[in-house]
Amino acid sequence: MNRTITLEGMHCADCAVKLEKSVSRLDGVNQVSVNFATAKMSLAYTEPMVNFEFIKKQINNLGYGIQQQSSENQVSVFRIDGMDCADCAQKLEKRVGSLSAVNQVTVNYGAAKMTVEHNGTADQSILQTVKQAGYTATIDTGSITRTTAEASFWRRNNKVLPTFLSGLLFALAWVLTFGDLVNQVFSTVLYAAAIVVGGFRIARTGFYGLKSRTIGMDLLMTVAAVGAALIGQWEEGAAVVFLFSLGETLEAYTMDRTRKSIRGLMDLSPKEALVRRDGRESMIAIEDIQIGDTVIIKPGEKIAMDGVIIKGNSTINQAPITGESIPVEKARGDEVFAGTINQQGSLEVEVTKLSKDNTLSRIISMVEDAQAQKAPSQRFVDVFSKYYTPAVLIIAVGIAIIPPVFFGQPFQTWIYRSLMMLVVSCPCALVISTPVSIVSAIGNAARNGILIKGGAHLERLGAVSVVAFDKTGTLTTGMPQVTVIIPLNGRKEEEVLSIAAGIESSSEHPVAEAIVRLAEQKGIRMKETSSFSSVTGQGVKATILGEEYFIGSPKWFVHDLNVSLEEIKARVQHLEQQGQTVMVMGTSEHAIAIFAVADEVRPNSKSTLEQLKSIGIKKTIMLTGDNRGTAQAVAAKLGEIEYYAELLPQDKVSSMKKLMADYGHVAMIGDGVNDAPALATATVGIAMGAAGTDTALETADVALMADDLSKLPYAISLSRRALIIIKQNIVFSLLVKVVFLVMIFMGTSTLWMAVLADTGSSLIVIANGMRLLRKKSD
Repeated sequence: MNRTITLEGMHCADCAVKLEKSVSRLDGVNQVSVNFATAKMSLAYTEPMVNFEFIKKQINNLGYGIQQQSSENQVSVFRIDGMDCADCAQKLEKRVGSLSAVNQVTVNYGAAKMTVEHNGTADQSILQTVKQAGYTATIDTGSITRTTAEASFWRRNNKVLPTFLSGLLFALAWVLTFGDLVNQVFSTVLYAAAIVVGGFRIARTGFYGLKSRTIGMDLLMTVAAVGAALIGQWEEGAAVVFLFSLGETLEAYTMDRTRKSIRGLMDLSPKEALVRRDGRESMIAIEDIQIGDTVIIKPGEKIAMDGVIIKGNSTINQAPITGESIPVEKARGDEVFAGTINQQGSLEVEVTKLSKDNTLSRIISMVEDAQAQKAPSQRFVDVFSKYYTPAVLIIAVGIAIIPPVFFGQPFQTWIYRSLMMLVVSCPCALVISTPVSIVSAIGNAARNGILIKGGAHLERLGAVSVVAFDKTGTLTTGMPQVTVIIPLNGRKEEEVLSIAAGIESSSEHPVAEAIVRLAEQKGIRMKETSSFSSVTGQGVKATILGEEYFIGSPKWFVHDLNVSLEEIKARVQHLEQQGQTVMVMGTSEHAIAIFAVADEVRPNSKSTLEQLKSIGIKKTIMLTGDNRGTAQAVAAKLGEIEYYAELLPQDKVSSMKKLMADYGHVAMIGDGVNDAPALATATVGIAMGAAGTDTALETADVALMADDLSKLPYAISLSRRALIIIKQNIVFSLLVKVVFLVMIFMGTSTLWMAVLADTGSSLIVIANGMRLLRKKSD
């Protein structure tokens, strides 16, 4: 994070120096610069190692204040084109953050996006700064319908033409020299031209970075190329420039392909839709569609807006949003999401959210934000590279000076080796090893209906060994069904169901809804009632044709209503032992019916548990507030799963803490709203059925967009695969550096080989990370 603040109470230059030193000593603070003349402090710090409030407190403790930022501050979002390395992103963040009008800046390398908080006047200076850094910035309006008809990468990237011309000049000079077709002067001119053509952009970016007090790979390569020319190695210098420029171009191309995983999500929404307003139909851009408008969707069209069907019915392919492979039946009153596909009937949909707030926009925004969040392994790499690059630079200077000056070694030989050290000092492959894998994995997951909200959550999900499940609505459907009706005292089933449905029609309890739903399905007319009332935790009562009826728990009838249930006690106990919820209906004198209701296990719950076991999950556990009999019955249907029953919310938190103490990393999956404390306590909290649910999208670490448990094993296996690839990339990057450092000291390396190894390792790391994009959900 970069932030510029205005200080109060600073009256001497010595105070500025002391303040700068004091703040720089805080863990997580990477750089501090205090300008005494303007009373401004520029900060670069790493979250969550340290946050701004803690830094602010430290400044206050030292006797200085921080001027309140103007309420007119605004946040601008820019899309950056040409940013192809994570190290470049960090340096761009620092350069823009140094602008006086900028308060805070965050560069999202994975999404090629920059978010800047400024005083409202900085847009043009930001654009100019980005241009000077060698990139192109455009202001993001927030619309998800960015054009897909953009020019191809090879035509729009500013590195392609210089790379091609530099390579052409280098190849021409090499061929002419190899065939002795020209003299050395002419070939030197061609090599020099190759250096100038290919290196101008590199040198400009490098020296501009130096003005901003950053040493980047562009500057190191410029020094290497100029140094090679000064010692007469024109061919080596041209090779350095061409290979580095080619490597940058190929890196940009591969990262452009990786970022298409997000652009593919953007393309899911059409640019305009057919809208009916004031009785007239017209095509309107989705940015101009308002809440309450009626959108007409024909068969085969993509749904442009989130909304509710007010006319028509159809099957909707929700795979682009939720990953569901089977189309879902939708009718009047059902919710639909932008980006899904209407397959059959014509629909009229009342818009409920603006385009910038709909489910697709939120997913895109969250995926981009997730790709920007650093994983623990990436923070390690950042810290390592922070010390590695300066250390190698110091060694390079030592190599250039010490052997010739103190040991009489050839000056040109050790200068040449010093230049190779400059090339090897670039940590590009190492820095990019983690983010490219995270970008690929999170993008892949999003396309399969899984929202992983950051690199840290991705790594933690891959490390889990135990998965805990909420029961209701997760392992079960969450929609109770009437399983048994037992009429008593000569009553008929249709009669007792008619009475029960009439009474329960005024209740909102899930069991009441199950009884009413069954009556409607059977076409049974509900009795008219009066004087309805509920008794919390016991049941409900109402009057029908002058007689009072009760529906509730058997204990209520026995202890409060004093109705004997001895004749049906065995039946009630038998049903409860099967894990069913038993309700008795009767009058103040006797029972007239028994209703048994059960929450059915999801069809894919058992297979999901089997898949989790097959991928190495050690234990699966069900946490429920239901009674032990119900929990035991559900567990028996699921097979190998432990259960903790009769748990209050605080008991679930305690259970989660115990599981984490015993097994380490534990994931908890629920509906994202209920059991929030347990989800927050778990190593990873996973919400299912999050599509259209704002709370679930905001609170969960991982969200399964569909109400589909089968996505869970895929999410875990993808995360584990990402962890393996990240480790492979880090080890490979470090190994290449070690090998070439040894080769330099042994004198067996050349400058162009060092460049080729550096750019080649970066490309290999990117390609390895991009393999995560190809992994498909079953």
